[in-house]
Amino acid sequence: MSEPFHVRLATPADADIIGGHRARMFRDMGDVPPHLFDKFYSMSRDRLREQLTSGEYVGWLASPSDSLEKIIGGAGVQLRRVMPHPLTSPDGEPGIAEGRHAIIVNVFTEPEFRRRGVAALLMQHVIDWSRQVRLDRLVLHASDDGRALYQHLGFVPTTEMEFSGTIPESAR
Repeated sequence: MSEPFHVRLATPADADIIGGHRARMFRDMGDVPPHLFDKFYSMSRDRLREQLTSGEYVGWLASPSDSLEKIIGGAGVQLRRVMPHPLTSPDGEPGIAEGRHAIIVNVFTEPEFRRRGVAALLMQHVIDWSRQVRLDRLVLHASDDGRALYQHLGFVPTTEMEFSGTIPESAR
């Protein structure tokens, strides 16, 4: 029996579809109002094209195995190089991390394909790739709908905090 879904790496030519996923995801969560949707989509698409080209963003896209041209979901990582830092291995051994981090972004599944394993399959590709390239840290910001899946895959809540002040006013 063949797998119901096929996953492939994204290319810069996929920036339109990934940008659309990103914009729809934030709209669906209530974070992007209708009057800002088109601007958010175009900004996301353009940044994704740049980062897919430079390698700063790595993405995966899912399709039904019998319809590879139909993209039904995606997930990606934005790579971040940070300062070396202490890191304790899973067996408790202290060490030093190189500072190769990634944040998982743009996890999206088309509504008619949700709750069928697409996001879990995409996330497994992200996790496997992260191990293969030996990242020091893999993080994400979970929506309420995604939290159970991420916890099932081994993600845990952390003590991260976010500054609530304005940085800078011109960034709006």
